[in-house]
Amino acid sequence: MEWKNLYRGLFMGASDVIPGVSGGTIAVLLGIYDRLIAAVNGILSKDWKKHLLFLVPLGIGILTAIFLLANVIEWLFEHYPGPTQFFFLGLILGVLPYLFHQADARHAFKRSHFVLLMIAVLLVGSMAFFTPDEGGIIENLTASTFILLFVSGFIASSAMIIPGISGSFMLLLIGVYPTIIAAISNLQLAIIAVTGVGIVLGLLTMSKIIHYFLTNHYTGTFAIIIGLVIGSVFVVFPGWPGSTDLLMLSVVAFAAGLLSAYLLGRLEYKT
Repeated sequence: MEWKNLYRGLFMGASDVIPGVSGGTIAVLLGIYDRLIAAVNGILSKDWKKHLLFLVPLGIGILTAIFLLANVIEWLFEHYPGPTQFFFLGLILGVLPYLFHQADARHAFKRSHFVLLMIAVLLVGSMAFFTPDEGGIIENLTASTFILLFVSGFIASSAMIIPGISGSFMLLLIGVYPTIIAAISNLQLAIIAVTGVGIVLGLLTMSKIIHYFLTNHYTGTFAIIIGLVIGSVFVVFPGWPGSTDLLMLSVVAFAAGLLSAYLLGRLEYKT
């Protein structure tokens, strides 16, 4: 059992709660993205035990962070939305050197890879122009509501595993984010279970697609991943603070995000 994945899961789970931040991005920073995709993709293979030993502590960490931090993240976004987003902005920008390192971009990238990178930047960056209507918490739980939650979980988890694309942001666009966060905070098991099944099936499906491209088109896939992460900066950026106090707090939060990315990268990319 790779118990080091517990703390990795905590970071991934915390990021998955934040609209605009991708758990896949954090997995890249932690140096486990390739292994994560291979493990999820191989869970139904003959080597399922090996992959399960990798995924179980990671899953425990993710779930622990989601359940313990949902209220904390909700409070931070209510009282300090700008500085909170600036922290994750620093974290995302701090990931980029490790992404370029992972892709060996200096030697492997050709003109076509930079074209793919720019297309990915434009694709995710365009999401900054969306103004999702969060809506209210869905109180009337009907069969159609549970179908919506299942499909939402499937779509969100498919996005969640792709660096740069936020599963939480997708839930915002669909309009179920407040409902799911409230369900986590209040332990509404029916909503959690239905959404959870959608999430698991989405992860299994998307991991197979990503595994194929990483195996057969590694450099091109990483060019797209880097572009997606760069594009997510435009989604997360909250705008400049309106007061000097908030500006200073945001600068400190941004620096803390960069420092966290640097320290995690140093820890994980020892070679």
